[in-house]
Amino acid sequence: MDKKIARPHTRRLVQLYAALLYNANLKGFIDGHIYSGNLKAACVPGFNCYSCPGAIASCPLGSLQNALNAAGHTAPWYVMGILALFGVILGRTICGWICPLGLIQELLHRIPTRKIRKSRITRMLSWLKYVLLAVFVVAIPLIWGVGKGVILPGFCKYICPAGTFEGAVGLLQNPANATSFYQLGALFTNKWVIMIVIGLACIFCYRSFCRFICPLGAIYGFFNRFALTGVKVNPDRCNGCGLCVMKCEMDVKHVGDHECISCGRCISACAQGAISLKCGKITLLGPETGKKADPEPEIRKRKKAGRVAWGIAIAVLVFAVAWFNFIEPAIDRSNVPAAAVTEQPVQAGTETEAGTQGEASGSEEKNEPAAASANLIVGTEIGNLLPDFTTELLSGETFRLSDCRGRVVIINFWGTTCAPCVAELPYYEQLKVQYPDVEILAIHNRAGAKKAQAFLEDKGWDHLDFALDSKEKGLLPLLNAADAMPQTIILDRQGVVVYNAQAPLTYEKLEVLYRQALEH
Repeated sequence: MDKKIARPHTRRLVQLYAALLYNANLKGFIDGHIYSGNLKAACVPGFNCYSCPGAIASCPLGSLQNALNAAGHTAPWYVMGILALFGVILGRTICGWICPLGLIQELLHRIPTRKIRKSRITRMLSWLKYVLLAVFVVAIPLIWGVGKGVILPGFCKYICPAGTFEGAVGLLQNPANATSFYQLGALFTNKWVIMIVIGLACIFCYRSFCRFICPLGAIYGFFNRFALTGVKVNPDRCNGCGLCVMKCEMDVKHVGDHECISCGRCISACAQGAISLKCGKITLLGPETGKKADPEPEIRKRKKAGRVAWGIAIAVLVFAVAWFNFIEPAIDRSNVPAAAVTEQPVQAGTETEAGTQGEASGSEEKNEPAAASANLIVGTEIGNLLPDFTTELLSGETFRLSDCRGRVVIINFWGTTCAPCVAELPYYEQLKVQYPDVEILAIHNRAGAKKAQAFLEDKGWDHLDFALDSKEKGLLPLLNAADAMPQTIILDRQGVVVYNAQAPLTYEKLEVLYRQALEH
């Protein structure tokens, strides 16, 4: 086989590189956890699901929906500014070069079958993505978020194939997330069917998702006309033959319009050498015409620049893989927050100042829970004594678990972007009103925690204690909470775990669990 034909072209290598860089958290696929470090607050340019176990940052489309959902509390300027920055610099070059979903579509299209060529019908269908952008990305999150106070990222929830494949399948295939299968219902089935249909469509029709469905491509298409990077036509060389549009598999009317992904196919198709991929005045990919006739020093200089660029890129990738899989986890383990973990109850028979005072005063009832829980294994499994911890509440007060001995304690892990979490919180409020003796602590996941307080301001859940997790506090790792939410841990009056599961609860179920813990 001709080695030149077998060698992957530059764009394919860049696509593969981007997919690896976006998902550099390789250990996430092994342990089944989502990366939640500081970089997760940032967005990558291309389409890549936030919930993918390997994802090191957020998807810009998901971030936009969540920002619009919270528009009643904070303006989504940050996400809109990031999208505008990506658009102005790269435009839809992102789609053609650094979008992992674009790579998957092109690989599917390589499966040998009869192909559907572009036509007037495909050009009409290409406008569908703008409708989906308006309805599912903008209207639904705004209406539900501002009008009803409910988190509902419409496109992510009802359509996104990347969320189904990278997020749901990527997490559920890991045995560590076996308890999350309760989430698989009619909605997942519908999204699975949508994903299969889109995948099949990509086999027969080039980049079907990109051309007809992707709202992110629609957004970047608005910037194509004035983006710094993209394919440019030299009018002095162009003879208007239209061969570039004929060879292009996207639904373009002319080179560089809103449907153009700057893949560069038109560069090699143009016999006049009139088209090139540029970033400002820098030519990134030029026509082959005349290259062979360049002076030898110029050819050597070009090859050297290419080797340097790839060397830097590979170094960045190696550092990213090392950082997210080895260096950052090691730093996190060495910085376990001592302030969050407090001393466990002492073993039975050990004399302490507090114990002596208790015996002297005859307060046997107060010491009964501590005595009953002594000698238990400290952990988060049912039957274990939950690790003691201290944390600051949003109210400004301090919560210490050991202070709650003698009462049933319910710890709920939630997030503003988790619809089932938000839906069940009123049940905890209702339980607290009905049974004032129960202690309920709702801990917000570290992702998006900064927006939680604004989100809670007008909810009226005044009887609940809310706390925010962070890398410094480390509450979720300490309590072995999973990435999938909601999760609830219920302790009996001795601090022993009697319930620990990832599942949304109804009020009736919550009340039954509370009564069982009370009688335990």
